[in-house]
Amino acid sequence: MSLEFARLAAEAATSKTLEETFILDVSELIAITEYFVVTAGRNERQVRSIVDEIGARCRAAGLGPPRQVEGLRDGKWVLVDYGSFVVHIFEAEAREYYGLERLWSDAVRVPFSYEMSASSS
Repeated sequence: MSLEFARLAAEAATSKTLEETFILDVSELIAITEYFVVTAGRNERQVRSIVDEIGARCRAAGLGPPRQVEGLRDGKWVLVDYGSFVVHIFEAEAREYYGLERLWSDAVRVPFSYEMSASSS
């Protein structure tokens, strides 16, 4: 079930940004969560829009509120913790600086519907 919600969050993020969005399976690497969803917006306003869209879709699907949301005030790196998955929403420049893709390069990348349709075209 947690993968379904992680995919839902990734699809919600993708609907609000042209930046790459992906899911990492970190369950074998850390004990605190199963999946990271990583995405970015071009500015603080778009980052907030992505956060809002993810929240709305998760609520509509029956998922409760996130355990914690950090970084919303600054908008450079917002972390939305749903327990079994954590969404990292960066401003594009901060995403490049922190490089979660490099930091978690041992994690398996999990496809979701947008990625699957984009890769088959």
